[in-house]
Amino acid sequence: MVARKNFCVLILAGGKGTRMKSDLPKPLQQICGKPVLAHILKASQNLSPSAIGVLIGHRAELLKETVQNNLQKWGIKTPVDFALQKELTGSGTAAKYSIPFIKKFSDVLILVGDAPLIKSSVLKKLLQKHFSSKAACTVFTVDIENPKGYGRIIRNSDGVFEKIVEDSQTDAQSAAVKEINSGMYVFDVQTLIGTLPELKPQGPKKEYTLTDIFGLLKQRGRRVEVFKGDDCREAMGVNSKRQLAEAAEIMRRDINNNLMDAGVNIIDPNSTYIDAEVKVGADSVIYPNVFISSRTIIGANCVVGPGCWIENSEISQGTILKAGCYIIDSKTGKNCQIGPYAHLRPATILRDGVKIGNFVELKKSFIGAGSKVPHLSYVGDSEIGAKVNIGAGSITCNYDGINKYKTKINDGVFVGSNTNFIAPVTVGKNAKIGAGSTITQDIPPSALAIARARQVNKSKKETKK
Repeated sequence: MVARKNFCVLILAGGKGTRMKSDLPKPLQQICGKPVLAHILKASQNLSPSAIGVLIGHRAELLKETVQNNLQKWGIKTPVDFALQKELTGSGTAAKYSIPFIKKFSDVLILVGDAPLIKSSVLKKLLQKHFSSKAACTVFTVDIENPKGYGRIIRNSDGVFEKIVEDSQTDAQSAAVKEINSGMYVFDVQTLIGTLPELKPQGPKKEYTLTDIFGLLKQRGRRVEVFKGDDCREAMGVNSKRQLAEAAEIMRRDINNNLMDAGVNIIDPNSTYIDAEVKVGADSVIYPNVFISSRTIIGANCVVGPGCWIENSEISQGTILKAGCYIIDSKTGKNCQIGPYAHLRPATILRDGVKIGNFVELKKSFIGAGSKVPHLSYVGDSEIGAKVNIGAGSITCNYDGINKYKTKINDGVFVGSNTNFIAPVTVGKNAKIGAGSTITQDIPPSALAIARARQVNKSKKETKK
């Protein structure tokens, strides 16, 4: 557990991210169903801080509005505040603009806004190290095989932190060091605020960097601690679309591994794309080339066939999705069979034991228990009761060019093939409809409705007249 309660998290999310080649700010780039920043906010919240601050700069209003509008969706309940970085001149300047936020707390954990792989379990250990050592600052480091581009951590012969050497300033000895600065730190707030005014602009861009603080602290005899993480991937920043894809691959692999450890059978993890918020029950089988996104929940003992797309939907236990199903914002009951190549559009609800066949499209419709829509049908804005059979090629004509109307089919109805329902229309319980009918009026319970022209056979002579 994190020992001290009066601490905050500050996420530095104000940079331009020019290498991303995008109009969208880097913290809002999507990875496994959520923006990069949303993953960092979730990891931060798991630490139980008093508050989370987000330092914004580039496209500040868009970033702030997006975060505020999605906190509930992302599951963020910790208070989130914002600070505006008016000058984008380095991490030191960013920290200065955050003072109105961080000054209310005893300690601050500073995270970068482009490292979505950071785990709360590691951050808890970082905080514990900082609190127990009573250091002025604790630096989070990792070993990396190719450290080029990163600041190197230099230790003395006793292994104690000595300084950080930026990549551009390394010599042959320091360049070979593989322990690098992640850009994430824990500071005693009053020490940080007291030292920030002493930073000087560095390099051709005249930037103020937080790493210069460590030298100032050492000069004063203040303690700087180091916490080294075990996995270099957690410090991985995403600065380009290529790195974004690499981070997503790592995150997807972790998601799939966690699901398999929990009893899910994923046939080919390398071709299965599952978002971070998705939940899947034990003994479900997921075939290759499947995309499961948003807050989808799949129950136990389900089968998701190859090529399925499921978004923000609830698939109850024992349901089978055959190849190529496309399901958005819908719910199924238990032991349903869907597909192949069925399309469930938003607000579709299936009760237990429903069968939806190939090339069936459902939209904003309720299908009762045990009912069947076997193939080649469109059902929209409809309420269908239990044990109804919809014949092939049947269509609910729900739109007249201006308004949409409802079709209601009660329990036990049998609908012959190629039936058109001109909504609004109601079919009574246990009624039957002859194939090829166009239904324009309500049908009483247990009635037989036939609505088609009488067949007339004419000879060739008669057709020429």
